[in-house]
Amino acid sequence: MEWNKATVRTTQEGCEAVCAVLMEAGIVGMEIDDPLQKKHYFETPSETWDYVEEGLLKITDEDVKVIFYISANPYGDELLLAVREGIARLKASDSGLDLGSLEIETENDLDDERWLNKWKEYYKPFNMGEKLLIKPIWEDAPKTDRTVLTINPGNLFGTGLHQTTALCLETIEKYVKPGFKVLDLGCGSGILSIASLLLGAESAFACDIDENAETAAYENAANNGIGKDRYYVTSGNILSDDELIEKIGTDKYDLVLANIVADIIIEIAPKAYAQLKSGGIFISSGIIKDRLDEVKRAIKAQGFNILKTRIKDEWCSITARKE
Repeated sequence: MEWNKATVRTTQEGCEAVCAVLMEAGIVGMEIDDPLQKKHYFETPSETWDYVEEGLLKITDEDVKVIFYISANPYGDELLLAVREGIARLKASDSGLDLGSLEIETENDLDDERWLNKWKEYYKPFNMGEKLLIKPIWEDAPKTDRTVLTINPGNLFGTGLHQTTALCLETIEKYVKPGFKVLDLGCGSGILSIASLLLGAESAFACDIDENAETAAYENAANNGIGKDRYYVTSGNILSDDELIEKIGTDKYDLVLANIVADIIIEIAPKAYAQLKSGGIFISSGIIKDRLDEVKRAIKAQGFNILKTRIKDEWCSITARKE
């Protein structure tokens, strides 16, 4: 298997937060390159050497680099998109830490056209759950009785290939009903809310911290014959944007979706409870197995009744009802 190298630039203070984001995205192995720590190490007297070449003590780049590797295929690309979304949330957070630039570099950066062509080699129509068939925009749909969802990967997380997205889609089809009002928190490409509408929901409100999500989700909705009369997309931080929180409203949704990460799900659980109607369903995913019990406790603490927990590889989803 071929691998691509990726690097996040940060600081000593921000290194731990960056590593946490990578772990939440599914990156389990990473390398820390800290030039200041190296310099200190070489400047500290040691019995193992009596001379250090002067060039090793010269620092031209003080950034701490968190380095990781991803497979050179669409699954790896999906992981990288998850990392980008996580880093974007970290940038927007009010952590009080010096995080540095949080610039993400890859060894073989692809422009949009080359990236899309790379996807075309691998991304073919596939069945999802019992009701959906997901196909990229450049492919024709095969003859099927399933509901066809057309997606353009663009540059946002959410193609259906990643386990977290699959867990959500497989759960949505079991709970969405005609007439449902849906709220999609951290919508990315819009795949979850668009699937909900195709499966019978009446309307959906979608939001994401990434401003690019608005354009991508609207375009994907249009490719599926869904107009702005049923679908509203905007950007903002659900944790701190009071205007967005007011716009979303409370006690009005039958289904709330959050395919994000454990920390954010824990923080938005009270908001999801308030946004749902009595009896409404909260589907959350993007949770690594090590954090599952912690997230379940946070959701239960809000008054939710947990209906089901599902696991796919290292990823988990939780389905809960507002009682």
